Amino acid sequence: MSDFVSGASMTDAKQAIQKLRANMRRTIKGKDEVIERTITCLLARGHLLIEDLPGVGKTTLAYCLARSLDCAFSRVQFTSDLLPSDVTGVAIYDENTKEFVFKKGPVFASIVLADEINRATPKTQSALLEVMDRGKVTVDGESHTVGTPFMVFATQNPVDYEGTFPLPESQMDRFLMRIHMGYPAGADEMEILRAQQTSYDGISLDPVLTRTEVAQLQEIASQVFVEDSVLEYILRIINATRTEAEFKAGVSVRGGLALKHAAQACALIQGRDFVVPDDVSNLVVPTLGHRLGLTRPTSDALEERRAIAAALKRIVENLPSPQ
Repeated sequence: MSDFVSGASMTDAKQAIQKLRANMRRTIKGKDEVIERTITCLLARGHLLIEDLPGVGKTTLAYCLARSLDCAFSRVQFTSDLLPSDVTGVAIYDENTKEFVFKKGPVFASIVLADEINRATPKTQSALLEVMDRGKVTVDGESHTVGTPFMVFATQNPVDYEGTFPLPESQMDRFLMRIHMGYPAGADEMEILRAQQTSYDGISLDPVLTRTEVAQLQEIASQVFVEDSVLEYILRIINATRTEAEFKAGVSVRGGLALKHAAQACALIQGRDFVVPDDVSNLVVPTLGHRLGLTRPTSDALEERRAIAAALKRIVENLPSPQ
């Protein structure tokens, strides 16, 4: 066991996070905020949903995270004919032992890339509900634990694309964050064009953190101090979503906990052992936006997301921040 694991300090944790961030920056150009929020999800023991147009680097980001960690990684390409057992696994009859043996599916990994998750049917999407919430899979009445750390890294194209199925609210609520990649800046895109990388297999990144070190960072993040005044600030934000006329329903209790855990991880990334109000306010949209729907939904998915983000920003601006 390394010195980092046996007696980790805030300085050790910050240095480890900086190594991870720098490693991912080698391939993901000009997207520091996206990288930081990805690491925030990892440290908060949460799951990440990236929604954006095809070809902007969603899958590449997942590969960069997985290659930077010395953990098991699997990719599931979600399609309309994918079955739940293709994700979770299936019990197969063994002729030698005359018993059913459980064959684990790709969900039994530390980092699971659910690529284009909204191209699968709702039945297959629901196969992830239990494992994302409880870290285990139940097949034929028997539970199987996936282990730790565990993170579902899902990508999806906009829901109004042909051949996609919108994720149900219960599924969306299990993602800690939903973020967007966006197009790179001109100089960053030029650097991407100059690179010789032709496929995901061409991503040459060495692991910088072990499985045990990731688990240790997650434990440190969970111990970051949150003062009562900051907890009350989170509660005021949550309650405001429940009384906002634009939203058909407010954020759940799970959503409030998600905002707290994300803020703790964000504070750790900044090298602090306590949460400040800005940690909370900066994460309101990516942490709560996908948990909300408009009272009068629009036919354009992108327009609806912008309206929800604008309403959340207005709530934050109108609430006094704790001193």
